[in-house]
Amino acid sequence: MYLFIEFWKARPEWLALNRETRSAYMAELGKGIEQLAKTGVEIISWSFNDPLTANRAAFDYFAVWRFPDTGSMRGFEQIIQQSGWYNYFDQVNLSGEIADPLTCISQITNL
Repeated sequence: MYLFIEFWKARPEWLALNRETRSAYMAELGKGIEQLAKTGVEIISWSFNDPLTANRAAFDYFAVWRFPDTGSMRGFEQIIQQSGWYNYFDQVNLSGEIADPLTCISQITNL
């Protein structure tokens, strides 16, 4: 199992769109998300970045996804790219195989 974490904020291009155009775009995106769920992809959460978070990342929103394998995760990345999402949102991503703290600590220690 793999996690994919997105952090994003709106670009001026998104803010320049009227509400109807934004709603139509998000409705289309929602259809794609529904299809992903049928393939075993799970949305852990979509959320707002709390302004009071210590050492806060400079992004307004984030999403955490769980993928059954790297193939489905790479497919998701392609879907996002093809949707034009990055034209509207400044985004950075994190992804990796689900691991426990001891595995990560060992890797960090052995740098």
